[in-house]
Amino acid sequence: MKIKKAIFPVAGLGTRFLPATKAMPKEMLPVVDKPIIQYAVEEALASGIEQLIFVTGGGKTALENHFDRSYELEDTLRKRGKDDLLQTIESLVPKSGTIVYTRQSEPLGLGHAIWCARDIVGDEPFAVLLADDLIQNDVPVLHQMINEFDRLRASMVAIFEVPKEETSKYGILEAEPAHNGTVRIKSMIEKPDPAEAPSNLAAIGRYIFTPKIFDYLGMHKKGAGGEIQLTDAMVALLEDQPIFGYRFKGTRFDCGDKAGFQMANLAFALEHPEIRDTLKEYINTQVHKN
Repeated sequence: MKIKKAIFPVAGLGTRFLPATKAMPKEMLPVVDKPIIQYAVEEALASGIEQLIFVTGGGKTALENHFDRSYELEDTLRKRGKDDLLQTIESLVPKSGTIVYTRQSEPLGLGHAIWCARDIVGDEPFAVLLADDLIQNDVPVLHQMINEFDRLRASMVAIFEVPKEETSKYGILEAEPAHNGTVRIKSMIEKPDPAEAPSNLAAIGRYIFTPKIFDYLGMHKKGAGGEIQLTDAMVALLEDQPIFGYRFKGTRFDCGDKAGFQMANLAFALEHPEIRDTLKEYINTQVHKN
């Protein structure tokens, strides 16, 4: 069955970026000239996703407006002959019916946010994209994973290696040896102490699941931090179905972290044709100054 639906959990408060996120959703923070969430949406659409499911919370109106028509702005750009900008603004809006919104009424964790979309997803495999994980590459990571899903027909998560001392920041895998970069997961632990981590293979915010995952998310068992953890549901799913870890091609930036967010801005700015030369000149000046 073709993967046509993708869930975007966007209900978080973004407290690590206060005060910038006091009145602005963290997903709307810009990397160069596009909000973080737009990169994730573009990745999904470029990977063949047909329906975008946003699991939102309070204060997310700006996000919803971003992917809607803005007739006054469009009319102003049209009258001023700014056709390039007009085309850019119009391209932000997917076809009617492409985006569906649902609410996570309580901040009960990532697993709960995904469960909130169960009735929209229905009985079919689906993707999950966490916008905080911004990945720079030529081929969208989700597209890479969908190709691998077509071969394996099983749930999977994007993985990469982290320094041993950073395992407490991630869901960490215990896995069988890799085959062409893909590993079969034996177990997972949410944010283990480095001394207890079974490996340094970490899961990041790109997933493909069979609908069976909803059975375990629906049990609403609370784990680390008193939240309904996706990792715990994945461990339970392993009792019934295999889950694979996919080593993606690309550079990942953690935009949920202030340093990672600035690194993403720098990396994407250095690829932007309008500003890269000026930026490179400035960077060289600063390097020689120091």
